Amino acid sequence: MVHCMTGDPSPDGPDEFPSEEEIPDVPVTVDDIDPFSVDDDDFADIDDFAAAEWKTQSTADERIRTVINRTTTPKSASDIADTALVSETKARTTLNKLAEEGIVRSHQTDSGKLYSRDPEWHLLKQIRKLASSETLVNQIQRIKQELTEYKSKYDVNGPEELLISDAELDQNELDDISHWRTAERELSHLRAAYRFKEAKEQASIAVEPEDRRTGTHTTTSRNNQSPLE
Repeated sequence: MVHCMTGDPSPDGPDEFPSEEEIPDVPVTVDDIDPFSVDDDDFADIDDFAAAEWKTQSTADERIRTVINRTTTPKSASDIADTALVSETKARTTLNKLAEEGIVRSHQTDSGKLYSRDPEWHLLKQIRKLASSETLVNQIQRIKQELTEYKSKYDVNGPEELLISDAELDQNELDDISHWRTAERELSHLRAAYRFKEAKEQASIAVEPEDRRTGTHTTTSRNNQSPLE
């Protein structure tokens, strides 16, 4: 068996090499490498195997967060517990904590409390992620060009105007309307991300010492067209 060496590797290679006795007689192949933490021979059903693997590779809190992040329709703690592979008590405790943090939305019904992800928190999470993209401006320009092409193609200002027109629409045109709506929604998120990014940059400038404000920060020139226009 080959001994694993610890510590940072030397740029000139390892200081020690395995002895002849430590080198396996048969070369290791890809078939000898098991990427899973559980033995798939113990499970007749692939879903049971996947569930066991997920449970091994994640904590209870991580699984609850994963499930609630995908929950747009309110569900009970019991339903979320079943999906997250945790006890109902654990699910309810974690969900109530997430609700206090504003990540989860909960409301009481006659049959008990129901939980779903908070749409505003989820949207802000998406906007923060978009704001960190180095291609944010390019994405805005791409979507704007796509919307311009739709307007030119159908000679209307928006998908709703096309939808309520007297024109008889075929499936391709209905698909365009769906994509048009998606593009408009995506552009609104990208614009929000751009404003969020600008606000962060302005805030960072405001807190810097006076002698560091040398004007080297990247800002939108008044003579240049903003990507939001």
